[in-house]
Amino acid sequence: MKKLYFQIYLGVIASLALLVAAAGVFFHFQGERSPQNQIFQTVRDVIVLALPAPDAPAVQQQAVLEKLARPSLPRISLYAADRRLLAHVGLGLPPPAPDARDNDWLRRPGNDSAWAMHLPDGRWLLAQPAHDHPRTPLPLIVTLALIGLVVAVVAYPMTRRMTRRLEGLKQAVVALGEGDFKTRVETKGCDEVSSLAQSFNLAAERIESLLQAHKQLLANASHELRSPLTRIRLALEMQAERPVPELQAEMRRDIAELDQLIGEILLASRLDAMREPLHADSVDLAALLAEECARSAANCEAVALNLKGDERLLRRLLRNLLENARRHGGDEVQASLTQEAGQAVICVCDNGKGIAAEERERIFEPFYRPAGSREKEGSYGLGLSLVRQIAERHGGGVRCLPRAEGGACFEVRLPQA
Repeated sequence: MKKLYFQIYLGVIASLALLVAAAGVFFHFQGERSPQNQIFQTVRDVIVLALPAPDAPAVQQQAVLEKLARPSLPRISLYAADRRLLAHVGLGLPPPAPDARDNDWLRRPGNDSAWAMHLPDGRWLLAQPAHDHPRTPLPLIVTLALIGLVVAVVAYPMTRRMTRRLEGLKQAVVALGEGDFKTRVETKGCDEVSSLAQSFNLAAERIESLLQAHKQLLANASHELRSPLTRIRLALEMQAERPVPELQAEMRRDIAELDQLIGEILLASRLDAMREPLHADSVDLAALLAEECARSAANCEAVALNLKGDERLLRRLLRNLLENARRHGGDEVQASLTQEAGQAVICVCDNGKGIAAEERERIFEPFYRPAGSREKEGSYGLGLSLVRQIAERHGGGVRCLPRAEGGACFEVRLPQA
């Protein structure tokens, strides 16, 4: 596979070669319309206006040549159409050969080289500059080739510098694919490559945070699953010796707890990985809240309100809020549903001991255990973490607020549109 910088470099060289060829062909076939010939045509027209007629006396033609003479043109000769010398300034220049071309530099041995102009009336005007005769300029193709060579030399380090950053990005992608999630790419400049590097860094940070969250979730889930499993194992050992109805009921509760925990883990993982749009059905949020309040024996106040969203996820949101309030917030739970500025506002309040200000944000972390709590009191599990995920999936949010009468209130705001 060819390197990208090599492909770009070859593209630049090919473009220059095509430019040189096209320019050479253009100027080669331009002929008399070339810039050099146009300059000679202009000079010749000026001289024709200054010179007298071909049949004018030699003295008059000589006087005009002397006026045309300059220190930069010490030798000027005027010849008739039949190569007869009419007038000259300085040493006379030999007449042009029969095959001499119009408006051309005549190369001759010794010091007789000169410019030759063929006038419209058939006369020839030869002029020799004071300095050495000009050297024939490099052909246009050679000049353009030299320009192309210079550009090629300059283009190589530029293309190499640009593609070196792409190579660094490729190495970072390879490292990320091999499991080095700390890999980052240096971002410098403000071009597309820099934008791509920034996007890669954001993606790498997102992947690293997701993996870290999954590792933490797995560690916390393992810890939370150990307690009900231990109780079930002990109950089974006791049941083997002497069946006890109370232990059987405890085992059923532990199994239900395990089932609920596993379901929450699966739902949390699916919400975290899911990127497709929600099922936007019309949900009677007031009826849904009334059903869940009746199930958990909570007080309910709600206004009639419909919402576009996933009914199953919204039911889980309400149930988790009510169960959390019942488990950690005391014996009185109050739920309400109101409408405010185009938003559905759900409040679930309890009369428990409340939540410290520094912990009101952390309780939405999976399996967060408040400082000073004992093992038997349990953690907040995944309930509140799922509430936040579901609210955000519906374009809203959740926060924990203190209650004036004591306890805590959880406020969920969901946009109706």
